[in-house]
Amino acid sequence: MDCTLIENLSLSYISSFALRCAVDLDISGRIQAYGRPIPLNELARSIPIPPEKDLMLGRLMTLLVHQGVFGQSQDGYQLTPASELLLTDGSNLGAYVRLFTQSQSTKGWNRLSEVFKDTGNCTLFEKMHDGKKAWEIVKEIPEYGNTFNEAMASQSNSITRGLVARCSNIFDGLNSLVDVGGGTGTTVKIIAEAIPGLKCTLFDLPHVVKNVLKSDSFDVIGGDMFEKIPPADAIFLKKVLHDWDDEVCVRILKNCKEALESSKNGGKVIVVDIVIDLENNDTKAVETSLLYDISMMCIHGKERNKHEWHDIIFGAGYSGYKIYPIKLGVNSVMELYP
Repeated sequence: MDCTLIENLSLSYISSFALRCAVDLDISGRIQAYGRPIPLNELARSIPIPPEKDLMLGRLMTLLVHQGVFGQSQDGYQLTPASELLLTDGSNLGAYVRLFTQSQSTKGWNRLSEVFKDTGNCTLFEKMHDGKKAWEIVKEIPEYGNTFNEAMASQSNSITRGLVARCSNIFDGLNSLVDVGGGTGTTVKIIAEAIPGLKCTLFDLPHVVKNVLKSDSFDVIGGDMFEKIPPADAIFLKKVLHDWDDEVCVRILKNCKEALESSKNGGKVIVVDIVIDLENNDTKAVETSLLYDISMMCIHGKERNKHEWHDIIFGAGYSGYKIYPIKLGVNSVMELYP
């Protein structure tokens, strides 16, 4: 068993690229278009691939079926809740798969041990990209930047639709909300459409929001969260704080608190991020949160457990907080009170 574990972990990178292959071949879309379970030969012709490679495709599908990505009956391959998330007309999490299997994301992992031995604070990502941070590469390489933006939008779509469906009461009594670090507006658009009467604002760096299309449902403001955040009844931070170390997070949360105080309506900060819980009975969720933590470690970020969240929240001067007993994938929902 121990030998099998080591062999499995040594080969696990293949799972990532097998999934990427399924995304690139749009297997989910082809199964959906077929309208019923699709036989292997029909799937192969729809791609299309040469007939002599049908058996190769079958071997790929055997792995992905075993892993629960796709289903299979005697009539052919079927979509599962997981593979439905890859559909481009749905959550489009295939974009997320592409981001994490892009060469800029995968290069250098075999040199992770060097980061521990090196002096200084250079991350693995910086080591592999001539000292440049991830945000610089996103700006410098258009293809990678486009993949990054599409991936963040697809993840935002999935998380935010889950939030408004399962936890809409978190917006009760609010008149205004600012989505800080909201990227191209996927999140704020969903919230604004789901909560009529809530005045929503997208807030991110000027170069990020400059191409966001004007909308009747939300305002757009370019700025820097390290300088000043627009006032509102609620400040929304989704997958923002995990990008930064504790000291920087305290700075961001203090600026959020000032924005709430400027609104003169009390208010709260709503945080959507991972809360690592090693006692969670869902071992796959625990492992995923820990994998995220190592990923974030390699770009100066960090996933946090309850105690670590407690420390930065009170370190920023908040009077209290609440962690909601719901999960959006591996993410939790928190309310912070000034």
